Amino acid sequence: MPITWPPRSVVNEFGIATLSLGNWRHHKLQPRLEEAAKAGYKWIDLFDECWAAFLEEHNLPGDQLWEPTEDNLRVARELGDLVKSLGMRIACTQPLRKIEGIKDPVERQATLNLVAKRFPFMRAFDTDLVFMCSNIRTDDGVTFDLKTVARDLAELGDMAQAFATADGGPMLRIGYEGLSWATRNTWASTWEVVRMANRPNVGLIIDAFNVLAVEYADPYNPVGHGRIYSTPEESTDVLCASLAGLVASVPGDRIFFFQVGDAECVDPKIFRPPTDPDVPALLPWSRGHRLFPFESQRGGYMPVDLVAAAVVATGYKGPMSLEVFNNSLNQPDASVPSAHACRGSSGLRKLADAIPQVPPFWEMWQQGRRELGSAMPTRVQRL
Repeated sequence: MPITWPPRSVVNEFGIATLSLGNWRHHKLQPRLEEAAKAGYKWIDLFDECWAAFLEEHNLPGDQLWEPTEDNLRVARELGDLVKSLGMRIACTQPLRKIEGIKDPVERQATLNLVAKRFPFMRAFDTDLVFMCSNIRTDDGVTFDLKTVARDLAELGDMAQAFATADGGPMLRIGYEGLSWATRNTWASTWEVVRMANRPNVGLIIDAFNVLAVEYADPYNPVGHGRIYSTPEESTDVLCASLAGLVASVPGDRIFFFQVGDAECVDPKIFRPPTDPDVPALLPWSRGHRLFPFESQRGGYMPVDLVAAAVVATGYKGPMSLEVFNNSLNQPDASVPSAHACRGSSGLRKLADAIPQVPPFWEMWQQGRRELGSAMPTRVQRL
């Protein structure tokens, strides 16, 4: 059931992805973690590239990052201890890509086994969540049939449960996120898979950027919104209708992780769609132009607060974690981790303050009242 609105306070602790503190090629992991701790974050979303680079710093092969050797697991424990010594925890590792829906039974089993290879490392890191993105493959070797994909997630959940039962540790969880350029690219299409998988340790991951990139935004439209309709009021109406369904249908404890990010309103005369047909249209925008919440001075414009309010309204109590990719993170300047940690923390504080101010539009939809313009926050009205 949705919580009583507005909440007295937003209880969700702040988190940040390691790649949102600087690129692994230019910035070592420990200084990035130290800057995150100084900025007040409590949770770290560990990216594979950053973990691989950390292994290489310890003279271990980064391309074997999930081989459960004695040395790899020792360094994983060292990393987990380092994060905890800074007053933080590792929330999850990511990304798992191109996992579900594989047709060939031999390839399918080998791919599921790659997921299971992470389980010993989850113990070493002292985390319980494996982060999985929806499949972006479009070749004939995969299917997006609902029952098939749900079966794969159910089996992963069973494998995680079997591991936890065998070692006597806490349950390991599988989180499933819809990428905005994948076939399953909405919260609803990924939720139906999670629901059909029907495993208590298989849950939904929601990313505000990916929700908005599909249900609100269009970077190749001069005004930034208008994926479906031309006016900002209609675009907001479409988004709110979807988010009302989220609040009504997804219990908060089935959301395993919530990621936050805005994006720049780019000039489509300069920012052109990719010419390579194998590159998804949204990918360059996602990889180079995300922003922290409420960075309007940098071109941020999407109503991240509406997504965040809907997630909080479900009763979700986990972290609000920043996942921002931007070309500025790829600069070698030593100030990059500190600057981005502070920018992100400021954005999250503004978002936490804004969430209780969002009117409960999901209740209005349930009551059949669709005239929301006068009720929406100023930030949304002006878009």
